Amino acid sequence: MFKCVIFDVDGTILDTEKAILNSLQKVLREEGKDYQLEDLRFALGIPGKETLRRLNVIDVERVHPKWAQIVLEFSQEVQMFKDIKEIIKVLSESPIRTGIVTSKTKQELIDEFEPFGLNSFFEHTICVDDTENHKPHPEPLLVCLEGLNATKNEAIYIGDSIYDMQCANSAGVKFALALWGSKTTIGFESADYVLNAPKDILNII
Repeated sequence: MFKCVIFDVDGTILDTEKAILNSLQKVLREEGKDYQLEDLRFALGIPGKETLRRLNVIDVERVHPKWAQIVLEFSQEVQMFKDIKEIIKVLSESPIRTGIVTSKTKQELIDEFEPFGLNSFFEHTICVDDTENHKPHPEPLLVCLEGLNATKNEAIYIGDSIYDMQCANSAGVKFALALWGSKTTIGFESADYVLNAPKDILNII
């Protein structure tokens, strides 16, 4: 059905929720701001600098790299979701083209994603550094499609956040909810597909 499958990273390929939220809480405390983890969940799926701006952090350019370093302290909390590597490998060995659209910076992708050895499975990757606008804006997804030489009707975007779905909807691309990452379908009523487990990806292509 689809010639191109594009993935989000956090909450879709990698389970990074604890690392992101705990490191954000820690850096904010060091900056004199105390938040409960539940109050920081909005940060999952958007660029780090945007998160800090929404939290009214004054010196974002100073605090953002500090957060990027602190998140590495929680690297033991990050793991691949069960079976996701095997499914991505199957896709990469098929005629289907694979890509990534993430809100991570290039450096964050190097530090947090490359150690899992998945890079070779993807033909094109768009990080937050690559576009002027970011999710939920459609630009990152449209730029990835261009890099994959695919049309919006040939592609599906798999993600776990509202921002992912809004990005796909705005780009005119079908969206599949990674339920293993989102843990809820509430708010995702307009998703084209709901995937309970990574193996379900093979059922829609």
